[in-house]
Amino acid sequence: MRAVRPWLAAAALAIAFCMLCAGPAAARQKWSTRVFAHIPSPGYPALSLVAPDRTIYLGTFTNAAGTDTGPSKVFAYGPGGKLRRTYTITGQTAGAAHGVQVAAIDARGLLYLLDQNPARVLTLNPKTGVQRTYSTFKDVPPCTSATQPNGDCSDTVLDNPPEPDYAAWGPDRTLYVTDYQQGLIWRVPPGGGAAHVWFTDPQLDGSDFGPAGIVLLPDHRTLMFDTSAGGVTTPGDPTTGKLYTIPIEQNGAPGTLTKVWESGPKQAPDGFALTRSGHVFLALVGPQTNQLVELTEGGQELSRFPLDTSGSNGSPVPFDEPSSVQFDGSRMLVTNDAYFSGDASHFVVFDVWAGEPGAPVFVPGLRPRYRLTVHPRRVRVGTRRLHFHATRDGQPLAHAFVRFGSHIVRTGRHGNAVIVADLDTARRLRARLMSGAGRHARRLARVAIVVVEASG
Repeated sequence: MRAVRPWLAAAALAIAFCMLCAGPAAARQKWSTRVFAHIPSPGYPALSLVAPDRTIYLGTFTNAAGTDTGPSKVFAYGPGGKLRRTYTITGQTAGAAHGVQVAAIDARGLLYLLDQNPARVLTLNPKTGVQRTYSTFKDVPPCTSATQPNGDCSDTVLDNPPEPDYAAWGPDRTLYVTDYQQGLIWRVPPGGGAAHVWFTDPQLDGSDFGPAGIVLLPDHRTLMFDTSAGGVTTPGDPTTGKLYTIPIEQNGAPGTLTKVWESGPKQAPDGFALTRSGHVFLALVGPQTNQLVELTEGGQELSRFPLDTSGSNGSPVPFDEPSSVQFDGSRMLVTNDAYFSGDASHFVVFDVWAGEPGAPVFVPGLRPRYRLTVHPRRVRVGTRRLHFHATRDGQPLAHAFVRFGSHIVRTGRHGNAVIVADLDTARRLRARLMSGAGRHARRLARVAIVVVEASG
């Protein structure tokens, strides 16, 4: 969320999974919204992050008045919404407005937080609670003839302080961080250290607001990011938000900026997330909105929720400055910052049904988790029908191979496969999930099947 906004200031396993996190799939319609959790003091939930083990982490942000609400906190929730642990952030600037964004996780499970005061990247070990400074940001001057664009300067009119907002990993462990007030994207080198300006452009300049959400696309060569507004010195409406893509060139430099989509005036795109099909679900905030919007990967707007601007979503709490969007299976976790209203009853995270699974968020060095299940697992001797389900990182895995004895079958689009086997001896057998059917096939997972004698 933001420190300043001028206009605002004025199948069986699949079914079991759905029952665990959000109710049976058949019982939920697209956009159905529930309150996942109420966020305790200091409130103002900003970014959320879904870890590989489905723990949901989120931080607390500042308020519209910019008053000191005490140290920021990070809360850890189970997938059912139960609060598991609270972490209090240390080393923040005394008397300043405090806010942290849980922006990334690495393969070791360390969380990467974007702190506002001081402007830094902070790592948090969720097991031990240990916190360390990973990177720092500085106030860079506006670009002039003496300071060329894409140096350590901002291609903006105003000289604003840094406000790190969202982050995404690059393929080489670089961390790309949007700066909301300085109109730029930072590059934090692998392993940490001082951040340097990676990209800045007048189209990102919205005076006091600019780049927000950022995601590495599945090609692992392109960043997608949005701006809450921008282009105060360029043609067009500077109060509209935009969604852009920008490639990471082979030498690490930014490529050509491409606009994918543009919002209506004063609608302020914020956090967003991608589905496996490539759709974009994006949070909009502003005086005439408080909505979620669905786009195709090419930028065609498909739908909005709710249809009006009331924020009414069918849950007991309305959308009140929805900020970040993160996928947990086919549901979206949407934080409700309530930045200007300050209504503590609105400090919640929503569970919003998308109807399709989210795309995996890239984490360098993180190995995918494969699982193979079978029903039934205990069978009698004879000709039996075995139903298999394969997943990768909790999502259905299509086009993999299940091998059981001499049988090899391929999983369908929902990760399911069926084998009819003649089981003539009571014993313990294993089925294997494979990446292919030939001699170069790699085993991904396995499951045991117990065969027992038929009852007399």
